[in-house]
Amino acid sequence: MTQRRHARRRPRGRPLDGWLIVDKPSGIGSTDVVNKVKRAFDAQKAGHGGTLDPLATGLLPVAFGAATKTVPYVMDGTKTYRFTLRFGEARDTDDADGQVTATSEARPTDEEIRAALPRFTGDIMQVPPAYSAVKVGGERAYDLAREGQAPVLEARPARVDRFELVGRPNADHAVFLVESGKGVYMRSLARDLALALGTVGHISALRRMRVGPFREEHAIPLDRLLISGDMPPPSPDLLLPVTTALADIPALAITEAEAARLGFGQAISLVELMGRVPGAADPEGGLVRAMAGGRFVGLCRLESGLMRPERLMAQEPARAGA
Repeated sequence: MTQRRHARRRPRGRPLDGWLIVDKPSGIGSTDVVNKVKRAFDAQKAGHGGTLDPLATGLLPVAFGAATKTVPYVMDGTKTYRFTLRFGEARDTDDADGQVTATSEARPTDEEIRAALPRFTGDIMQVPPAYSAVKVGGERAYDLAREGQAPVLEARPARVDRFELVGRPNADHAVFLVESGKGVYMRSLARDLALALGTVGHISALRRMRVGPFREEHAIPLDRLLISGDMPPPSPDLLLPVTTALADIPALAITEAEAARLGFGQAISLVELMGRVPGAADPEGGLVRAMAGGRFVGLCRLESGLMRPERLMAQEPARAGA
């Protein structure tokens, strides 16, 4: 091999670390949003913390640099949605972007809707929409659906903590508020609820209002972030610290010596940490944020009487651009 082939390419863009909470408009995919803000900030590395359908609006957390290491923990967090269910029309995508596949004249009453909601609350089984990113035989379900091959999808466990009717504009529409865990499809909830009520339906509007610790007050409209002409990139001060994504994970204070041990991959006995393990932490499999003073060392797992390093940070990701 030549020396040129051995040379490491220098990453393009600025080395930013932090979270940007974008208020995604309807009509654009999540990956397109990430690409646009990555270019706008001239950032080296970016990814998102949970896909939103093109139809949907609301919170799309975008991770820069070191924040990409915390994406799985954001995706595991509680999410809040508000959606409008349109009764009387089933669509192949289970939302307003699809083609009508069935119709019904049946319209449920408010009382019938409320009576059905407990069946879709708690631990449930849910079949993902045909147009979803679920893999079937190595292929994405939405690719098969677009090619006219109806994918056969298996029901999967899902957790819905809250499913509430909050509005009824007219007989054709009902508005719901949902709090759920990871991987719950709102389109499937709407589709299945309509079927349980003796009719058909699809989502006509969907907004995500919360992702883990991120709320609507953190969100910045996409059009405010996009630059044109010779305008400078948006300020890194718009980014939230990497650790913001982990605010729901209990913090455990450690010494610099203990931080060094974790850095070498060593586990620490919980006996040594007695009196410091937060009460909210689960000693059998729970996560904690290891903090040395004000410095975030990384995430550790408590199990079998030990604290084991799971995801360590190379340096404090205090604030982007710092």
